[in-house]
Amino acid sequence: MYQENFFSAQIVADTLSVSKRNVETWAKNGKLVPKLDPETNKKPYTKQQLEIFPQFSAMFNSSWDEDVSIKPSREYSLVELFAGAGGLALGLEQAGFKSVLLNEKDKYACETLRINRPDWNVVEDDIANVNFESLKGKVDLLTGGFPCQPFSYAGKQLGFEDLRGTLVFEMARAIKEVQPKVFLAENVKGLAENDKGRTLSTIVKVLEDLGYKIIENDIYKAMFYKVPQKRERLIVIGVRADIYETMIYKKPSPYTRLLTVKDALTAGELYKTDVPESTGQLYPKRKQEIMSHVPEGGYWRDLPIELQKEYMMKSFYLGGGKTGMARRLSWDEPSLTLVCTPAQKQTERCHPSENRPLSTREYARIQTFPDDWKFAGSDSQIYKQIGNAVPVNLALAIGKAIIRMLNDAPGNVFDN
Repeated sequence: MYQENFFSAQIVADTLSVSKRNVETWAKNGKLVPKLDPETNKKPYTKQQLEIFPQFSAMFNSSWDEDVSIKPSREYSLVELFAGAGGLALGLEQAGFKSVLLNEKDKYACETLRINRPDWNVVEDDIANVNFESLKGKVDLLTGGFPCQPFSYAGKQLGFEDLRGTLVFEMARAIKEVQPKVFLAENVKGLAENDKGRTLSTIVKVLEDLGYKIIENDIYKAMFYKVPQKRERLIVIGVRADIYETMIYKKPSPYTRLLTVKDALTAGELYKTDVPESTGQLYPKRKQEIMSHVPEGGYWRDLPIELQKEYMMKSFYLGGGKTGMARRLSWDEPSLTLVCTPAQKQTERCHPSENRPLSTREYARIQTFPDDWKFAGSDSQIYKQIGNAVPVNLALAIGKAIIRMLNDAPGNVFDN
């Protein structure tokens, strides 16, 4: 249900992909003026003001509940590459897919998968050593968040064999050997911009040359899909060329509102209880003292000038905003994108009201892992696994959209 008090200037800015300053300028110019709520003494924007924007209109008219209620009309099989700690696989399982093979080489991530799903077929090995030919024609969906090494093709029209030695090649090889009906490749938003888009164009061309047509190629904002985090991922979905004409992909509906750090860490519509206690990284004493001066939602520029100089050192005299440094999260906004280390100086993720980094369980909640999903390894290994994961609810939303596409396909599609 729509809740006005969550639509602050920052929430509006995040939703519309503009700066908070732009939204505040609109208010000054009388184009979008917030209305004072006497109960909270805050100035949220009204539904009537916001529904003119497509992003808000989609939330106000959400079919999220209808989408997530979609059930598979038959058993759909899944192969996942670069499976990590299971965020994508878990979300797809919740959508209705049955995993037949998950490949991952990190031993801690593999242990995480086995602890939580002993029945999953987890293949712990470098993908280059895995032969997928036994699964040819037996898989509905192949997925992979392939790590993409930096490379520049400078406009060259390269083919499948030219990518040999890269992880892109290994994912393409798996697709070639398995010939799934559908593949889903996900990566960081920056891949779409690498080498002025030529890197992604080359990857897409290689996949199309293997006999697939791209049905979706877009940046997905996790915060639209019941994830309390400003994470963005490139999603590429391909359908085998011989069945492409029978497939219709419709983007998942956004959730009814944007969820916040408060939604992640306290009892409410996302979790039934407050976040469980867990281990996590702590600050050295001096850093803890400095961070105590950063207000909720603030960063290094909110420190007294002498503390700014002490904390930033030489960086204080350099240009740029460096807004990730000494950054404290806000209770009433989605979290910044989680990284693999919560106290890295350039990408600080400090608790909204306590002088410490987010704990491992808090990290997991912001990625929408259930509380009973256990992680193997040291705290640093756990942060890494969670930070690299696809948010579970984002995977669920996309998975349901693919299930709907497969359900609507004619029956003969599944004869071969």
